Amino acid sequence: MKKKIIIIEVLGMTCASCALSNETALEKVKGISKANVNFATKKAVIEFDKEILSEQAVMEVVIENGYRVAGFNEDIKKGEYRMDEVEKSKKTFLFSAIFSAPLLLKMFFEPEIGTVFLDLDLVSWLELIFAAIVVFYFGARFHRVAFLQAKKMQTNMDTLISMGTLVAFFYSVWAIFNGKVVYFETSAIIITLILLGKYFEEKSLGAASSAMKKLLELGSRKAQLLLNGEEESVSIERVRVDDVLLVRPGEKIPLDGKVIYGRSSVNESMLTGESLPVDKKIGSNVFGATLNEDGILKIKVTEIGEGTALAQIIKTVEEAQGSKAPIQKMVDKVAGVFVPSVLVISLLTFVGWLFATADFSLAIINAVAVLVIACPCALGLATPTAIMVGTGRGAKNGILFKTSESFERAKNISMVIFDKTGTLTKGTPRVEKIVANPENGFERKKILKIAGSVAANSTHPLSRAVKEGAKQKNITLQSLQEVKEESGMGVTGFCDTHKKQLMLGNIKLLEKHKVDTVWAKTILEDDNLSQGTKLFVVHNGLVVGLIIVADEIRAQSKKAVAKLAAKGLKIVMISGDNEKTAQAVAKQLGIKTVLGGILPSGKSKEVEKFQAQGEKVVFVGDGINDAPSLAQADLGIAMGGATDIAKETGQIILMQDNLEKVVEAIELSQITFKTIKENLFWAFFYNIVAIPLAIAGILSPMIAAAAMSFSSFSVVINSLRIYRK
Repeated sequence: MKKKIIIIEVLGMTCASCALSNETALEKVKGISKANVNFATKKAVIEFDKEILSEQAVMEVVIENGYRVAGFNEDIKKGEYRMDEVEKSKKTFLFSAIFSAPLLLKMFFEPEIGTVFLDLDLVSWLELIFAAIVVFYFGARFHRVAFLQAKKMQTNMDTLISMGTLVAFFYSVWAIFNGKVVYFETSAIIITLILLGKYFEEKSLGAASSAMKKLLELGSRKAQLLLNGEEESVSIERVRVDDVLLVRPGEKIPLDGKVIYGRSSVNESMLTGESLPVDKKIGSNVFGATLNEDGILKIKVTEIGEGTALAQIIKTVEEAQGSKAPIQKMVDKVAGVFVPSVLVISLLTFVGWLFATADFSLAIINAVAVLVIACPCALGLATPTAIMVGTGRGAKNGILFKTSESFERAKNISMVIFDKTGTLTKGTPRVEKIVANPENGFERKKILKIAGSVAANSTHPLSRAVKEGAKQKNITLQSLQEVKEESGMGVTGFCDTHKKQLMLGNIKLLEKHKVDTVWAKTILEDDNLSQGTKLFVVHNGLVVGLIIVADEIRAQSKKAVAKLAAKGLKIVMISGDNEKTAQAVAKQLGIKTVLGGILPSGKSKEVEKFQAQGEKVVFVGDGINDAPSLAQADLGIAMGGATDIAKETGQIILMQDNLEKVVEAIELSQITFKTIKENLFWAFFYNIVAIPLAIAGILSPMIAAAAMSFSSFSVVINSLRIYRK
């Protein structure tokens, strides 16, 4: 067996039971070993034997089941969500409502037209026309899916909607000719309310981001291939493992590889989330889509295609997104039992009344009443209305909820894990502290002037931070000659005025130029100093001072951490920085649990470890490397300035880089999910009470329709309470 996994986008699903129906249909097919259909994301992850089935054959199973397939794999990665689906749902509901409105008015006001056509009330004929348009045109998709399900001896919510509306409609047609009460408004209003729920749902899901497409675009499409001493520009698809590529300063590294020539600083922030570049030399590993900053590199390609770090992140995210939350599985099971149960109850009601009274009309009326009153309008509106209000309130306050799963995942959370760089901190280095060497008597302002003058000749992020620090102090910088940037160490040059050599860099730079390092080594071991990158300042062969460059903590970070801790939540910080730096930042924020020196690939594993211990984890991050963790966590929150893939993966996006919004997002998630549970409770409670009444013949289809409408109205009203909570 040659296993293959594809991800397809399924359109036309109206409820959780639709997802279950597709799973059942897929898993019955020989050659398909596993199928997972997620109603919230509209995606199906299917594992099959490619020796037995093709991708097209797999998609045909879904199509034959009554649903549409938008595309698979590469098409899905483009993230091209069809906004026309939202607009189509809106228009369908509005036109259905227009044609249903006269029926609704007639139900409440019973106009006496008094006109008779062929001995029949003209009003009834007009009702038939309006109802027929709504039921058979605007409600066509429900009947189509129900028919296809019936052919496979299966049922879902569409079955109940279809049967309830069709029985009510055709009974009403019969009633016209037999002088009985008609129930055209019942069939039309059921369709219209369900369409309203569908529109709410489509709108709440929103437009799926094109982040997957943007993520793929991060990588270079071209590479400079070195072949037989000649340089050739080729497409990335032509590159093979062991090929040698030339990467100039300012260019993206096309693929994963190993440095075989040169030294440089490489900005890996798009993968690691860390703002500071990483020094690369011969033997160092480099990754596709990262940026070569200041040196020429020759790299030997080690991974192409799906083997690259970027591709692996995409794969991890896709697999995590394709998984299904436990609560969704529970809903699927309930949905799978609810529909056939109602159908059986309706049939038994018909048989029971027919046997007891021998009155076909009374039996059919009571059976229709059961179908109508059990029609899942309230159930259909319970979740999307709460989501619509919750997302509306969130958007107003700068919080974007992407799917209903966001609210489910907020349940019973116990831990919040923060990424450090770009999340708790701004992700931009700045001068944190200046330390003067007392042996040489230089003031801190003079030290900063020397450092700024040297840094002005470099584009390195650390140099830019030092230069900006001098600028903020209004220090006039000195021009330099013979400036030399020494990769991985620092910058040297000679002062134009005094012809003295100036240096700015790490201890390796000092050792290379045989500068006395006694004080430098002593200061490096001082644990009382602020943690950050330490840059030594040299004037004419003497170490005159030290400049510490560190990432700036966001203004709201400490307050947000305190609020979350006050809620009884465990707070954890995770970072790729060394342990000392991470601990120093955590101490300022009041975070006790710190995981430092964690590789990009290890963050999601740490989240998984906490989950294995029983923790319900919220992960807050911003970088591409955070995407697997955002997907792995029970609830993922992406910062406003996050990378597109982080926003794609996170269930919640903060439109502002304000960490206090994390607290608000969690609170709103919990409130909304609580409201959803309340709505579902009342929807089920309504059925538990109303169905027996319909069975007993106490409720006519007319009253049942009114009760059904009221149940839907009550769900909407309860959802609107979210605005006031």
